[in-house]
Amino acid sequence: MDSATSDRAALQATADNGLKIVVVGGFGVGKTTMVRSVSEIRPLNTEETMTRAGEAVDRLDGVRSKNSTTVAFDFGRISLDERSVLYLFGAPGQERFWFLWDRLFSGTLGAVVLVDTRRLADSWYAIDRLEHHGTPFIVACNDFGGPLHTEQQIREALDISADVPLVECDARDRSSSKYVLITLVEHLHRLSAARTEDAPAPAGGAPALTPEPTP
Repeated sequence: MDSATSDRAALQATADNGLKIVVVGGFGVGKTTMVRSVSEIRPLNTEETMTRAGEAVDRLDGVRSKNSTTVAFDFGRISLDERSVLYLFGAPGQERFWFLWDRLFSGTLGAVVLVDTRRLADSWYAIDRLEHHGTPFIVACNDFGGPLHTEQQIREALDISADVPLVECDARDRSSSKYVLITLVEHLHRLSAARTEDAPAPAGGAPALTPEPTP
């Protein structure tokens, strides 16, 4: 076990609130890298070497130097505090494995859509499936040194509204990946608070308090 992983703290016995988070996006956008960089345990991954047999079915535009691919999912874990833990699932990016996504989305609290701004169209399917499932998400633009886009240009290209958080990140950097997850959790808290405020009052309203009789 490498020191970068083995030196990280074990799960605390007080942890009793597990939150499932999915990292999703197109092929080669950095999902496996993000799970690896931020996980406090040695991450589970299902990467396999890419072969010539896959060239006929896999889109390799912009990622021809990539020589391995996730064929099921990545798994990692990070503690938010003594009681709350995020369980991270990195979804496979190649189109032939997209049938796994619906199962990964089951029970998911929220998602990170990781984006390579050189290939924005590769993220459309991920956003479509999350919206279909009603799963809250944020968008994180991984830094590949591609062309610069304004926030508005990215929102228009991905067709996401202003209330969906959009952040920049470097999936290789643990603090940057952690910032992305914190942004997602804060977004989920805001959505939860808004639902609570909008919830209708109980039928008949709260019972009136009877004042104490004056002696």
